Amino acid sequence: MFTSGATESINLVIQGSNKIDNTSKIKPRIGVLSVEHKAVLDTCYALAKKGLAEIINLQVDSKGRLDTNHLEKVCASGLSLLCVMAANNEIGNIYPIQEVGKIAQKYKIPFLCDASQAVGKISINFEEWGITYLAISAHKLYGPKGSGALVVRKGYHLNPILFGGGHQKGQRSGTLNVPGIVGLGEACRLRLLEMEKDENAIALLRDKLQGLLLDKIPGLTVNGDINSRLSGNLHISIPDVPNSAIIARVRHQLAISTGAACSSGVETPSHVLTAMGLPQEVIEGALRIGIGKFTTLQEIEQAASILTEAVSLTRKALYSSYRIE
Repeated sequence: MFTSGATESINLVIQGSNKIDNTSKIKPRIGVLSVEHKAVLDTCYALAKKGLAEIINLQVDSKGRLDTNHLEKVCASGLSLLCVMAANNEIGNIYPIQEVGKIAQKYKIPFLCDASQAVGKISINFEEWGITYLAISAHKLYGPKGSGALVVRKGYHLNPILFGGGHQKGQRSGTLNVPGIVGLGEACRLRLLEMEKDENAIALLRDKLQGLLLDKIPGLTVNGDINSRLSGNLHISIPDVPNSAIIARVRHQLAISTGAACSSGVETPSHVLTAMGLPQEVIEGALRIGIGKFTTLQEIEQAASILTEAVSLTRKALYSSYRIE
């Protein structure tokens, strides 16, 4: 069905799942990857706060990788819904969705996959991978904002959370955003044609920037799983330099953030890095850099130069203040 974006799609599933209601004598249990987007986490915890569900957090390691052994144990204990994203919006990790889907099918658990960060960047096989619900947003694959979709496996039905008209087989009422839907469809068509070539080129630019920063900034570390991540994601930490100080110096030259792009105005530690158990100084020095198909090599080199200078100036300022004290 068509929605306003992945956030609405996710809410439709978590709130509208047949097994998650206040009429059941047994409280539904939802297994959730602890580094999920806030659209998933906040919706789950809102249900838990109302006493409508029990939330089971799935474990990750210091690289943000899913512990599939723990996942299987949780699924074996019984779940009403399993939520595992295809790729992380902060650290860029790509998760083993095919393996997760097999485990979900083995224990007959409905599986929600937030694929908003992944669709158009990596291949996903909805039919064969055992995904029950797939949420996407058009703007994440160069389409228009305010448009998205929820792919629902045949045989599954959701209780509506929006009423009035019974549109889309009674599951999502409201006038459809036809221009946005057309834009989503065209974006999908173009990504199918261009994705492989684009993502290879983007990965080369990402690796170039990573190499320059590692070479020029002592102490810099790269967060996440560098062996399985999105091509356009670079997540770094400079432990002795507060990320707020860097952002303040480069905000008029670079578009980078300290965490999730949709939460960049909120001054709270990243829940993703916290779930990974990283030291506080690493979390406080974290920066998220995104690279896309329109990024050029010249911009990569400029970004490396700007960040290097900002770190150098900040370190000098911090060192001077320490000496004065």
